[in-house]
Amino acid sequence: MNRQPAVAGSFYPADKHVLEKELSELLPDKAEKSSAKGIVVPHAGYMYSGPVAGEVYSSVELPDTFIILCPNHTGYGSDFDLWSEGDWLTPLGSASVDADLCEKLQQYFPRATQDGRAHIREHSLEVQIPFLQYLKGKIRFVPLCIRQWHFEYLEELGHAISRIVSESDRPILIIASSDMTHYERQESAERKDRLAIQQMEKLDARGLYDTVHQHDISMCGYLPATAAMIAAKDLGAVSGRLVKYATSGDRTGDYGSVVGYAGLIF
Repeated sequence: MNRQPAVAGSFYPADKHVLEKELSELLPDKAEKSSAKGIVVPHAGYMYSGPVAGEVYSSVELPDTFIILCPNHTGYGSDFDLWSEGDWLTPLGSASVDADLCEKLQQYFPRATQDGRAHIREHSLEVQIPFLQYLKGKIRFVPLCIRQWHFEYLEELGHAISRIVSESDRPILIIASSDMTHYERQESAERKDRLAIQQMEKLDARGLYDTVHQHDISMCGYLPATAAMIAAKDLGAVSGRLVKYATSGDRTGDYGSVVGYAGLIF
């Protein structure tokens, strides 16, 4: 079953040519790119978080295959909701779900279930696809939407992902989709986000998980980021690097209530 775009025309342009022009402006041309096991990228409308996402995608060597983890904003679907077949459609064309890797994920991590309802209206994974299509053309990916917050389950997921990547005969990049603090004053958002970013820079998955809970940080994708960090560390990553941080206030000029956006490379 193919997935129709849910937020084309709102989070990003629905017209192919307008979208291509916007992506070309968001993606700086970089001569040197880093090799990465995983990345964290934001998922707001392109006018807000696009410059941070573009900076990350321009900074890493991109393969053709991805495991993309996103948070569940709608509450629908299963705790670990896997869309396991078909294509995802965007104004730039179709992106293929890697059914073989989805099957492996279910084998190594049986908590992943083929429900699909979590993905129908979810924006946080969809907005990553046009960046990857623009840069790589045809891509394959595993889409997993996460609602379950138990650390032990995230740990199981991270180990399963690292096993899939290490056993693959082709490179796979792990992508965690997350925005940072939501709707606080700029000073408060920057302070809280710095605490979370420090844990990601140390590649401390448990540290990020605990910090978000202890300091009441409204980082919506900390569950995907936690699992991605565990997988990246299994695969040999030793640290995270902050590529860019910004807030919605940088775009709107309103610093009284902002959303934070951080882009990192593991």
